[in-house]
Order: sequence, then C-alpha cells, then structure tokens
Amino acid sequence: MDLMEIIKGRRATRRYEDKEIPKEDIKKILEAGIWAPSGSNLQSWEFVVVLDKELIEKIKMISPGLFGNPAMLVVGCINVERAKKGGKIGYPMAMMDVSMAFQNMMLMAYSLGIGSCPVLSFNKIALKELLEIPEHVDPILIVTFGYPKFWPKPPRRRPIKEVMHLDKFGRPFEE
Repeated sequence: MDLMEIIKGRRATRRYEDKEIPKEDIKKILEAGIWAPSGSNLQSWEFVVVLDKELIEKIKMISPGLFGNPAMLVVGCINVERAKKGGKIGYPMAMMDVSMAFQNMMLMAYSLGIGSCPVLSFNKIALKELLEIPEHVDPILIVTFGYPKFWPKPPRRRPIKEVMHLDKFGRPFEE
C-alpha cells in the first residue's frame, strides 16, 4: 500500500470482529511506535500492551470512551522521571512523542488490515491500579486495536488553501 493511501485510509474503528491479532503483527505495530520521533531522544514513553480479555473488560468499565470488543489495547504513558530530563518542556514534549508513536502504530495497524481508535476518556487512578502502573508513570492515552467489522467512510477535510498559510498567517498556500 502507498503511504498516502495508508494515511488517508486509516479511520477510528470502534466495532471489531472477535479475532486475535497474530503476535508477528503485534510486534510490527509496537516496533513502528518506538521508531517515532522523540524530542531530545528522551523516549519518555512507556506502553502497556493489554491482550487479556478479562482485563480489557475491566478497563472498559472505567473507560466511558472505550467501545466494542478490541483484541488489544495499548496504554501510552509518560515516564515523568525521564521527561524531567527535558526541563520545562519535558512533559509536553513527551505528550507529543507518545502521540507520534501512536500515529505510527495506527498507520502500521491499518497497513496490516487492523483498525484502531484512540481513547482519552478513562479513569487514570483506576487504570493505574488495574495495570500496576508505578507512581512516576502517567497514563495519557489508550488506543484500541482489532479487525474492524467495517471501515468508516472518511470525513470531509478542509482544503489546503483554507488551513495552510504561506509565510504569514492569512496568506493562503495556493495549490
């Protein structure tokens, strides 16, 4: 698949087939994540991969934004101690790093026919307890993965000339 096809084709999927993701595909998805850019190469991210169905069901109970029956969850976290090495911008930089890692993972998943959906709505305290996440690690995002029952249609995007500015704000970048 062409990279632009992958970028344009990836959608948030919330309804999944009852089908496991092969270990080799999981490894590809996770490896794509760790090759994302990382500010100052701090790699302040930590990821908890959840495959246990019972544990996924427990996480769903504390995550109002988590729908369907995903085969896998990945919980993206910031290692606050590592992020401190980045000074005042360490934590916001780590948030961007986790986001870019997840974008890589979601694009890789799509290229393998696997859907994904980012979830921000969850109880952090309960999640930390369920997954035994230490105090210095802060969960910031969950992404679900699984084989979608269907691929949603792409939403309309604002045109380049409307959102891209050339040299100064207000000067549209003409295509």
